[in-house]
Amino acid sequence: MYQAERLDLIARAVREAGRVSVRELAERFDITTETVRRDLQGLEEAGSLQRVHGGAIAVRRASLVERGVGERLAAQGEEKKRIAERAARAIAPGFSGSILIDAGTTTAALLDPLLARIAGGSAQIVTNAVAHAASLAGRDGVSVTVLGGRVRSVTGAAVGIETVRDIDRLRPDVAFIGTNGFSADFGLSTPDVDEAAVKNAMVRAARRVVVLSDSSKFGDESLTRFAGLDDIDVVVTDAEPPADLAAALDNADAEVWVA
Repeated sequence: MYQAERLDLIARAVREAGRVSVRELAERFDITTETVRRDLQGLEEAGSLQRVHGGAIAVRRASLVERGVGERLAAQGEEKKRIAERAARAIAPGFSGSILIDAGTTTAALLDPLLARIAGGSAQIVTNAVAHAASLAGRDGVSVTVLGGRVRSVTGAAVGIETVRDIDRLRPDVAFIGTNGFSADFGLSTPDVDEAAVKNAMVRAARRVVVLSDSSKFGDESLTRFAGLDDIDVVVTDAEPPADLAAALDNADAEVWVA
């Protein structure tokens, strides 16, 4: 196999898998790890991938990459629907209590299943997502509070010191949290520091923390960590986590619900 062909195949493998290790590439192409590292260096210089410890990740998975709401709405739509329907079962039918909902497209998919679960009860819902609050306003069985703060155009989330202070005064029964990165070593993470502070405050405030994450997030590590695996109670996802993450979640006594 010519080097140019191998480089093209390596770049494609990284794009498709999101992350590959040096050892995996060496075995796949029957070359030495030193050759793999040279190939990865060349591909990184060409802008085709980003090298990380032990391998490489797709450029789209770099720690500061953050997709807008429109792009995220179009991604993993069916998976998000299944995750949301399963996550709604974290509360009892006819639930009467308090719920904290994070901003995000996966938590947006949660709203209707959650309302169906609340039917017959009376819930107080607090959110930092303007769109979530607008969708929930006036619906039967719920009263809605939207947290104040600076609204980020990328995510539609209210963030800032005021937002964190408001959350610090709360003790909700359950919080539904989204994430950008989800790894065994780094926990849960997101690219924006201000949004990470809000997510961290939500995790600290809630009696029970339910994380909604499609499997494309597994192994990703964004810039800012907002929670460790031992800070969460339940993970709702669309596929079994990889072995290292599954073991770490088990050690942290976090439940995994596969939708």
